[in-house]
Amino acid sequence: MARVGYFDGTDPLLLAKLAAEGTETLPLSNGFDGHGKDVNHLGKGEVNVVVGYLHKVLPAGQEHLKPADILFACKNFDIPVVLVVPAALREKARKILSGAGPNVDVAAPDELETQIKRHL
Repeated sequence: MARVGYFDGTDPLLLAKLAAEGTETLPLSNGFDGHGKDVNHLGKGEVNVVVGYLHKVLPAGQEHLKPADILFACKNFDIPVVLVVPAALREKARKILSGAGPNVDVAAPDELETQIKRHL
């Protein structure tokens, strides 16, 4: 069965729709918010895709972490990550995420469902 891992704040109606269509959902923590399973504790094949808003992988400056650190397991196990940003800020977001890995992409809110389903 397909499974989507999601950070806190991900559109609950979209998650409910995916669940109704037979996709499992797994709440994930960025390591700071305690929302669910720590994203860096994911194993190979545990989820098909990780989704959430960009700010969930941008720790405060004093933490000395980068998005690549928060998404290390995703890069290590080649788990696709789709982060939500306004369409007008897509290129800025990609620059911020440049070291996070080739498996990390951005999507506007109206593109999120399509992007998720590409990975299921």
